[in-house]
Amino acid sequence: MGGGIMGYDEPGRSGQSEPTSAVPAVGVDAVVDDPDNNGEPGRDRFGVYVVWETLLLLGFAALVYLVWQEDPAALRGAGLRALIVAVVGIGLLALAAGLSLRTAAVNLAIGPVAVAAGLHFAEQGDRGILVAVGTAAAVAALGGLLLGLLVVVLHVPGWAASLGGAAGVIVYIEQRSAPVLVQADYDPRSSAGQLFVGFAAIAVFGGLFGAVGPVRRLVGRFRPVADPARRRGAAAAVVVTGGYVCSTVLAMLAGALIASVDGAVTPSAGLDWTLLAVGAALFAGTSAFGLRGGVFGTLLTAGAIGLFLAYAQARGWTISRWAVGGALLVAGLLVTRLVERYGRPAPAATVLPTPPSPPTDATNGSGWTVARPEPVGDWPPVLPAQPTGSPADPWGTRRWETGPRTWEDAEDR
Repeated sequence: MGGGIMGYDEPGRSGQSEPTSAVPAVGVDAVVDDPDNNGEPGRDRFGVYVVWETLLLLGFAALVYLVWQEDPAALRGAGLRALIVAVVGIGLLALAAGLSLRTAAVNLAIGPVAVAAGLHFAEQGDRGILVAVGTAAAVAALGGLLLGLLVVVLHVPGWAASLGGAAGVIVYIEQRSAPVLVQADYDPRSSAGQLFVGFAAIAVFGGLFGAVGPVRRLVGRFRPVADPARRRGAAAAVVVTGGYVCSTVLAMLAGALIASVDGAVTPSAGLDWTLLAVGAALFAGTSAFGLRGGVFGTLLTAGAIGLFLAYAQARGWTISRWAVGGALLVAGLLVTRLVERYGRPAPAATVLPTPPSPPTDATNGSGWTVARPEPVGDWPPVLPAQPTGSPADPWGTRRWETGPRTWEDAEDR
C-alpha cells in the first residue's frame, strides 16, 4: 500500500500542490469580451448612464422651454413636423456613428455616404421612392460589407479604413458641381409621427438590447484588451462587418430623408456631418473605445440638437455644423472618460496568495515525511563543579589513628 495506491490527504504528506487558476472567482463568463481572459472581470455598472441620461433629459426640457419662449410656432403644427423630421435625420446619423463606435470600429464615412445618398435620391426620385431608396440601400450595404472585410481581414483600425472609404465616396460627390433639385414629390413631414416612432423604437430597443451582458460583450468584442494588432476572433470579425453594413445603410437613410426635406442637395464632402454624428454619439454616452453605451442617450441627444438648431434659427444665429460637431466631440470625450471611469466593473477584492508550506525533510519511497527530531540538551552531560580545596585521601590514616595515644594503648603495644 504505497503512496500510489492510498489517496489520503494528510497534512504530513508531501506532494506537489494543485495549480491555481489565474482567472478570478467571478468566472470566465464574466470576463469582458476576451477569449484569452485578458479583459476586465465583472459586470459593467450602469449607474453612470442613469445619472448622465437624467442630465440629458433636463437639458432637453430646458431647450424645449427656450424654443417655446422664442418661437412657439416651432413646437406646433407644421413647425413641429419639420422639427421632428430634422431630429430623425440627425438621430439616424447618430445611430450609425454610435453603432460603429460600440463595435470599436468607428465608421467615418457616414457623412459622405449621407450626402451621396441625398444626391442619388434627388436625381432618381422621379423613378419612385422604393426604387431610389432600394438601389441606394443595396449600394450602401455592399460598400459597408467591403469596408468591413477590409478592416477584419487586414485587421487594421476602423477609422483609417473608413477614412479611405470616405475619400472614395467624396470622389463620387465631386462629379457634381451644382446643387441638385429633388425630383421626387415625397414629403416626409406628412408622416413625421411615424418616422419619429420608428426612430425612437430603434434607438431605445437597440440600447436595451445592447445593455444585455452577453450581447454587449459580443458587440464590443473587437475592442482591444492587450496588443491592438492582435486579431480578436471570428465572432468579432462578423460583428464588425455587420456593424459597418448597418451603419452605412442608416447613413444612407438619413441622407435621403434630409434631402427630401430640403428640396435640394448641395454637393459637399460631408465630413461635417460625420463630425456632428460622432460628436452626438459620444455625447449620448457611447464610449470612444467601444463596448459601452447607454439606452436613451441617442434619442435625447438628437432631440436636443434639433431643438438647439431651431432655437438658433429663431434667434437669427448662423452656426456652422463644424462648430456644433466640434463642441459635441469635445464634450463627448469628457463623457467617454466618465463612462470608462465609473462604468467599468468594480475592482474585485484582492486575494492574498497562500504562504508557502515550510520546508520538509527528505521522504521515503512511499511519500511519507520523516519527522524532524526535537533538539536535546548537551551530550555528554556536564559534570557538576568541584570544590577548589585539596581533596581528602580516602586511603590515608584514619583520624582516630592520628589522635593522641592513651596509656592503655601504650601497654597494648
